[in-house]
Amino acid sequence: MTDEKIARINALYHKSKDTGLTKEEKEEQQALRQEYLEAVRSNMRQTLSNVRVKNPDGSITPLQKKTDRKYQ
Repeated sequence: MTDEKIARINALYHKSKDTGLTKEEKEEQQALRQEYLEAVRSNMRQTLSNVRVKNPDGSITPLQKKTDRKYQ
């Protein structure tokens, strides 16, 4: 996500608080927000893929996806 797009998100936010947005601006704002969220999620996934856990026995293992378990 570029700095220009982030600035546009902020400008649309401030305009929505001051005068309100047109239908087209609301759609643009929503699309930019979705793009921003995807960029944040992608960066978080990349960061977590580089995290390693040191086990008590001294071995180092990468994080693994949490399994969906139902506790009884």
